[in-house]
Amino acid sequence: MTRRELDAAGVADPALRAAYARCRRLNARHGRTYFLATRLLPVERRSAVHALYGFARRADDIVDDLDRHRTSDERDRLLRCLANDLAHALRSGSSSDPVVRAVADTAGRYDIEHALFADFLASMRADLTVTDYPTYADLRAYMHGSAAVIGLQMLPVLGTVGPREEAAPHAAALGVAFQLTNFLRDVGEDLDRGRVYLPTDLLAAHGVDRPLLEWSRRTGRRDPRVRAALVAAEAMTRDVYRAAEPGIGMLDPRVRPCIRTAFTLYGGILDAIADQDYTVLHHRAVVSRGRRAAAAAAGAAHVIGARCRARIMGPAPSGGGAASQWKGPVL
Repeated sequence: MTRRELDAAGVADPALRAAYARCRRLNARHGRTYFLATRLLPVERRSAVHALYGFARRADDIVDDLDRHRTSDERDRLLRCLANDLAHALRSGSSSDPVVRAVADTAGRYDIEHALFADFLASMRADLTVTDYPTYADLRAYMHGSAAVIGLQMLPVLGTVGPREEAAPHAAALGVAFQLTNFLRDVGEDLDRGRVYLPTDLLAAHGVDRPLLEWSRRTGRRDPRVRAALVAAEAMTRDVYRAAEPGIGMLDPRVRPCIRTAFTLYGGILDAIADQDYTVLHHRAVVSRGRRAAAAAAGAAHVIGARCRARIMGPAPSGGGAASQWKGPVL
């Protein structure tokens, strides 16, 4: 499958093909939900998505060094080296790091704004020193770089049926919705890393503070105040999903099944959290294999339908270069 994806994307250089293949393996290993959804993309666009994810994964692995082998200063140095390497690769197209080379090639192919990568890395550096966010506005400022820009990086790859700037706010919101879902799912694990991403004022409104969260995590005991705060965080996250959803219809019809599947699967994480009665401090909520398979099957059916419509209406433009703005049928 990797060879077919790379052939379709027009990636011929052997070293560059190996770089993209490395990113694909990272996606398959670390992003099960996301990887499943990307299988529904047009084959020629998958490698670019893998490259974007692989670079985000590379930076995240530096920040979340769970073995704590590196000091904060060492991780900051590694992030700055990564930023410098990427800046050089974006200018020259070359890098000794395969993940960096692949993402720089993707940025060039799809004309992705370089500032989006700088904003992303700035938020990654914030994780080395910032351990909580007083308000939702503070958290949103962080998530611009850590999540919203991911949606904006993806948009040129996915393509739109109208002006890209109209779809951009929804793409950014979808990135934020996915990250808020991860924050809620990973409250306990993030607490182990010394971080609390849920806004302090949201927690305080329900009588919750960091010591209470730490006590619940440490003892395995529950507290109704914590549950109430988590319910409020879920409601806040679902509001962002609602803001993001109209953007799916603004995308190239051929990529909508992929994004709709990701939307469904990540929303399913919220459902799993609720089904487990918000015990995220003690158990990691996951979407069942059956539910993932059902979502993938539904997405595949939409892909087949989109391809049949495309054959009737005529071929869509290539996904390379600037965003595809296919005026074909709407799913």
